[in-house]
Amino acid sequence: MKILVIGGGGREHALVWKIKQSPKVEKIYCIPGNGGIAEIADCIPLPLDDLESLAQFAFEKEIDLTVVGPEIPLSRGIVDVFMEKGLRIFGPTKAAAEIEGSKVFAKEIMNRYHIPTAASGSFEDEQDAVNFIEAMDTPIVVKADGLAAGKGVIIAQTKEEAKDAVHVMMAEKAFGDAGTCVLIEEFLEGEEVSILAFSDGKTVVPMVPSQDHKRIFEGDEGPNTGGMGAYSPVSIFMPDLQDEVMRQVLQPTVDGMAKEGMPYKGVLYAGLMLTATGIKVLEFNARFGDPETQVVLPRLQTDLIDIMEAVIDQRLDQMTIEWTSNHAAVVVVSSGGYPGKYVKGKVITFNQPQDEEVIVFHAGTKKDGQDIVTYGGRVLGVTGIGETLQDALHKAYKAIEHIKFEDMFYRRDIGHRELARKKD
Repeated sequence: MKILVIGGGGREHALVWKIKQSPKVEKIYCIPGNGGIAEIADCIPLPLDDLESLAQFAFEKEIDLTVVGPEIPLSRGIVDVFMEKGLRIFGPTKAAAEIEGSKVFAKEIMNRYHIPTAASGSFEDEQDAVNFIEAMDTPIVVKADGLAAGKGVIIAQTKEEAKDAVHVMMAEKAFGDAGTCVLIEEFLEGEEVSILAFSDGKTVVPMVPSQDHKRIFEGDEGPNTGGMGAYSPVSIFMPDLQDEVMRQVLQPTVDGMAKEGMPYKGVLYAGLMLTATGIKVLEFNARFGDPETQVVLPRLQTDLIDIMEAVIDQRLDQMTIEWTSNHAAVVVVSSGGYPGKYVKGKVITFNQPQDEEVIVFHAGTKKDGQDIVTYGGRVLGVTGIGETLQDALHKAYKAIEHIKFEDMFYRRDIGHRELARKKD
């Protein structure tokens, strides 16, 4: 089979790495790819917003299956364009991807189908939003409705902070059109868990749980990022909780989307908060998470291509998906200054010893002659695999000691909640 992967981040490197393991796969292309992906696939410098050119490339190269990583091509309808040309593609349609493309739409689906989530209000007028904030308890969560690369969520400790956040989003357009409408939510206390699931429009099969670290600084301080690290499994996510998530969240969402006339095929990502009063959905994403994919896929034993084809053909109920019992942890190495301004083009040196239980996934890199240089905020994701979380983390951090570039930054406390539980 010839496979095309759309995207150029750490998630896509993990997808290409896993897809390459399938005996069915003969050739992999990636658009646009990155410095690491280029070592295992042919990277093609096409723009991701030109959907017709992407489909034409897939048609001319006789691509058997296209896998879409990022949310923006999905929200713009890449799946619809490919399907119209008779091309097989893994991911939700434009209509179904709205579950990530609009937080207000996702909230409406949750409320309509009784999926547990935070109380909220949505607003297109700044003064209406301010009036709503006045009646709320603090902290208050302010979210840009549209796509904002994981950064359009502000947790305001005071009402004034919440009002400022609304102004920054709606009047100052900090997130562009994504902030034309805002969602204001009650603050949920608890611990977050990420559940990714395969869905063929009817059947839902959850993947192993993982936990992301959104904040830039150790101790979960500082602004939100796209994710600074993750680990899997998560000990507090017991089998009874998984059953509850299937019963209360995943299956009702997929059933609801089908009733709405937009069957959901692909990966459905549920960001969950485990509160004292039960599970609540923080957000839905319409694709593999990043960096969660970098710890989930290394634990997958079943051929990923087989799963994706079962999703497309709506026969997921016939699949048995198996996972390893080991632990995986990824530590994201970022450019200094991220998630604010940072400088690109720093030369990266790799001197880490070969270890099959350490995988260096490239995120924001590109080839520059013979060098690999930084080309994004999140530069690398170093994944360690071990029998315990401590073992996996030790391997990841040990490998990072042998990677160098100017102003590199990473958190040294990935997995801290889980490690604290192990000590109790």
